[in-house]
Amino acid sequence: MVVQERKTKEERRDEILEAALAVFAEKGLHGASTDEIARQAGISQPYVFRLFGTKHELYKAVVARCFRRTLALFQRVAEGKRGEDALHAIGEAYGALLDSDRTYLRLQMQAYAACDDPEIREVVRAGYGDLVTYVERVSGADPSTLSTFFAKGMLMNVIASMQLQSPTEPWAVRLLEGCKEPV
Repeated sequence: MVVQERKTKEERRDEILEAALAVFAEKGLHGASTDEIARQAGISQPYVFRLFGTKHELYKAVVARCFRRTLALFQRVAEGKRGEDALHAIGEAYGALLDSDRTYLRLQMQAYAACDDPEIREVVRAGYGDLVTYVERVSGADPSTLSTFFAKGMLMNVIASMQLQSPTEPWAVRLLEGCKEPV
């Protein structure tokens, strides 16, 4: 007889969020189905609804979690650093994240695309605002430096979306080199 380990509600919630991250990153809010998310999490679809209520609420939870993880990364790599050192550490870590895990990038892009929905827009604004506030605090950057830093980050998103991290096209090489220059 196979004995299955009984998981807590929080463990199941985490499994659903991880499965939903992958599905939403690939298909977006409207293209993803809770049935597919439930299958990937190894649970029933009604259990997804019991824990999150609606697909919309699940999506918001996944997007918020993605931003929290990005903030945690920024905090971890900038620990003990200030000013340019903090900006450099955060920029390097973000670039490495884009290179290593396209799921987060794709979910982030899907979240921006879903900002026509006021509730999702609020989650995205709050998460992005937390990133800006943290980077501003740890770096002491003035508004111009801060906006340039985040503009380069968004350009890195576009470059990573086109899978140009190791480009051969001269225009892409120049853009990527510019992203690596200090702010």
